[in-house]
Amino acid sequence: MLLKDFIHSNISTKMVRIDKIFDVVYGVNLELVNCNVTTKDVGMPFVSRTSKNNGVVAFVDELEDCIPNPPHTISVAGSGSVLSCFYQEIPYYSGRDLFYLKPKIELSITQMLYYCYAINSNAYKYSYGRQANKTLREISIPDVKDIPNDFLKRNIPLPDISPASNSRIKIDTSNWKLFKYGGKNGIFIIKNGYYNRKPDHTEDGTVPFIGATEFNNGITEYYTVTDIQDNNKDERSQEHDFDHKVFKGNCVTVTNNGSVGCAFYQEQDFTCSHDVNVLLLKEKDWNKYIAMFICSLIELEKFRWTFGRKWRPSRMPDSEIRLPVDKKGSPDWDFMENYIKSLPYSKSL
Repeated sequence: MLLKDFIHSNISTKMVRIDKIFDVVYGVNLELVNCNVTTKDVGMPFVSRTSKNNGVVAFVDELEDCIPNPPHTISVAGSGSVLSCFYQEIPYYSGRDLFYLKPKIELSITQMLYYCYAINSNAYKYSYGRQANKTLREISIPDVKDIPNDFLKRNIPLPDISPASNSRIKIDTSNWKLFKYGGKNGIFIIKNGYYNRKPDHTEDGTVPFIGATEFNNGITEYYTVTDIQDNNKDERSQEHDFDHKVFKGNCVTVTNNGSVGCAFYQEQDFTCSHDVNVLLLKEKDWNKYIAMFICSLIELEKFRWTFGRKWRPSRMPDSEIRLPVDKKGSPDWDFMENYIKSLPYSKSL
């Protein structure tokens, strides 16, 4: 069962306001630009309103006149990526519109993680610029006694905050170079997603379906091999075998419709819709570190695809991406990999 299904399975159970279970406290409200950014081994986590990296955007020196937010709390974004929730195991600083939830009763880490998902499942109510600053306390969540036992039995490991290497690498973009996405001189092999409808779901499977979403690494469902084989959009697609509908793992997917420009590294084999472009590297194979570097840069281009514009494979080859280069002027893949390895949480990738 997916984590979202644990939340939805509680629809008929008793719901209570957040402030019955948690004290809702506004965080320390710091500005990152006024803090001295340092490294994980000596600094304090700085949590912002982002939806990524457990909310941590940097590590900063401790401030003598500022008491950090307490550990064993949940950080919640009141604006920005509204209702992005993360369990914070250690003390941390926070930016504007960042609340923390301190349990009024004893809660385990697993219970705290459940409430992160339960609260975040309300995020759809805060689209079009709505904030949760005034309504956070009133949001309904399942009562403690109604958390599914199957969820509580799960062993959910916390991400390791450590970097994969002890190197300290700074980025200087002044000498970076523009590269085409595709074409003769491009760096990617760009493949169309599979033009098929989302299969009917008959039973739990293990093959991810990548769709036009910005969440859950692009995965919207898991299917069995049988479901993928037996479901076809039209008579023509009935002639396609399983291998035609499934892409090999170790690649990057980019949404070209819907949540355009969302880029994800896919480690295992998957199927997808035609709203997804599949990227391979021309010069080498992907690894998860290079992929994380490239995905971050691809997502910086989201603003170019607003107002319903699509980033279909016919348009993508002429797009450009700015990358670090080596002495020969080629993409510096080693730098990209080593930089990601130097970041907090990279050991958990």
